[in-house]
Amino acid sequence: MKLIGAHAKNYRNILDSNPVEITQATCLVGKNEAGKSAFLKALEGLRSTDPNFTQYNKITNYPRQNLSDYSTIHGDVEAVVMTAKWKLEPSDVTAVESELGAGVIESEVFEVSKTYESTGTTWTLSVDKAKVLDHLVAKCGLAADDRAVLAEARSTVRAYDALKALATRTASQEALFQLIQTFRENSEGLRAIDIISKRMPKFMYFSHWDRMSGELSINQLNADKQQNKDMSSGDRVFLDFLEYAGTTLDELVATNQFEELNAKCKAAALRITNQIFDYWTQNDELKIKVVLSEGKSGDPAPFNVGPVARARVENNLHGVTVPFSERSAGFIWFFSFLVKFAQIKKSHGSVILLLDEPGLTLHGTAQLDLLRYFAEEIAPNHQLIWTTHSPFMVPPDNLACVRTVEDVVVRDPRGRKKSIGTKVRSDVLTTDPQTNFPIFGAMGFEVTQTLVIGKNTLLVEGPSDILYLQAASAVLKAASRRHLAAQWAICPSGGIDKILPFVRLFYGNKLNVAVLTDFERGQKRKLDELHKAALLEQDRIILATEVAGKEEADIEDFFEPEVFVDLINKTYRLSGEHQLTIEKLDQADTNTQRLVKKTEAYFRLLPAGVPEFSHFDPSMYLLQHPEVLKGKSKAVQATLDRFEAAFERISKFAT
Repeated sequence: MKLIGAHAKNYRNILDSNPVEITQATCLVGKNEAGKSAFLKALEGLRSTDPNFTQYNKITNYPRQNLSDYSTIHGDVEAVVMTAKWKLEPSDVTAVESELGAGVIESEVFEVSKTYESTGTTWTLSVDKAKVLDHLVAKCGLAADDRAVLAEARSTVRAYDALKALATRTASQEALFQLIQTFRENSEGLRAIDIISKRMPKFMYFSHWDRMSGELSINQLNADKQQNKDMSSGDRVFLDFLEYAGTTLDELVATNQFEELNAKCKAAALRITNQIFDYWTQNDELKIKVVLSEGKSGDPAPFNVGPVARARVENNLHGVTVPFSERSAGFIWFFSFLVKFAQIKKSHGSVILLLDEPGLTLHGTAQLDLLRYFAEEIAPNHQLIWTTHSPFMVPPDNLACVRTVEDVVVRDPRGRKKSIGTKVRSDVLTTDPQTNFPIFGAMGFEVTQTLVIGKNTLLVEGPSDILYLQAASAVLKAASRRHLAAQWAICPSGGIDKILPFVRLFYGNKLNVAVLTDFERGQKRKLDELHKAALLEQDRIILATEVAGKEEADIEDFFEPEVFVDLINKTYRLSGEHQLTIEKLDQADTNTQRLVKKTEAYFRLLPAGVPEFSHFDPSMYLLQHPEVLKGKSKAVQATLDRFEAAFERISKFAT
């Protein structure tokens, strides 16, 4: 089954997080102290792999400012902390149906919630009670006369009571009676829950990251294992390393010849080098070695006697080998992390990984390597949710998986600041630009990368233009219409006055450049200067006015007013008296034809409680909700026609 949603309440600085959509890999972005860790811990507490985390601690974790009013707020019931939404997969449905009958699951989506002071959970899984009973009756072979006693029963609970009341039961009635008795509280619903519960993943939370020990006394470690002594976390990672590389402590102990033992360690080192360095791209000249030697009397105990395995790192470039512990903190962390998580599926089975600020000690490009590991090694086997405030840990090619986490502060009627708690949003619509900074940084880095490797570069004004073009292109492509070809790298230039410096800067890179830019009458001189420079052919400079058919235009003017108004209302959830209409848009600013300028004017008329208008927000909403452009209305088709016309012109310059 898959986790598809999570809703945290009443936990630390979270009063109500909002329902949060969860994907196969979900990235939570926010500032320090925003509440990212609190959200993960609330989720973990639902069903943790930690045997000690069985219930939420009200005194410690309930929002402190409301603790004294707990009974007033919640009455006689305990406060709900986490509600998780799940979706059954076909194998889960089959597991239930094989025991309770075909078609008994009424909905593949269900919720599980947990409150304070509780070790159990509450489920909303719904089954067709009558179908279950019919299936069990048929399974036990009840004849028509045997069924008569069940005429009024519509559930296994009622059927059990009816059968129990009989002075004597036939063999088939007794079989049904005994079968129902195996269900928890004789309930088919609870039986279905018990079947599904065994298949439900647990949550594995990581906030600290164990680092592998650099050396291992085989005799000492084996003795500790035999005596059930706790070993250090670093030693545990070393054992994971040996197993990941193809051997185990038991194999090493069982080997009674030094050369055979040494050969196993060398083979392990070769295998781990090939595997680990698929993802560590910081230095290709490194090799992992496991050196086996007898302990020397001058070494500290327990490394002074018996076979000792030492991990070392060889640098071919400098011709030097150093102990593993002397490598950079980033390398040790990355190596230990990959070893640790390579063993998770084997040791823990079905888990959902909650990673709190992974990769903090890594260089930016090493964090990108870590993202690649997430995508290629973890996500195919486990759902994962990670938190970050680093732009390099935000997947720029999958912004739909990003959720912003913000401790939202508002002002009361007297102008004093008041926190309404942590909010988690999937629409990247936050009131604090610092929360969005890693997302913008990730986009900027992705753009920079494409400038270096992309031969075909389309210059636009800003990030919102990129998202509008991507969204419209995807819809057109799905409809087998002209769309933006994949070889075009879209880059924000900052406006028509920045195009000339940009082209001059990258002129030597022999980039194939086309321009799609906003235009207003006051920019004619800048356009003339761009033409005079003769670095670009004039027809490569496509003005939004030429596509929109207006004297002044932004890319937003590709939209029919009806479609743009709908997009704005959905983006900012405007309703009632604040809902935008075409008439309100026209009247907001009668001195311009530009939709975006009219919208800015309209938002200046709205009260302070409405979020400020941003060019970026509607474009992000459209990217995440392409159905806005999938209607059959004339307005939607006219909008798509304009984007298609722009892509038609751009396509002429692709190489």
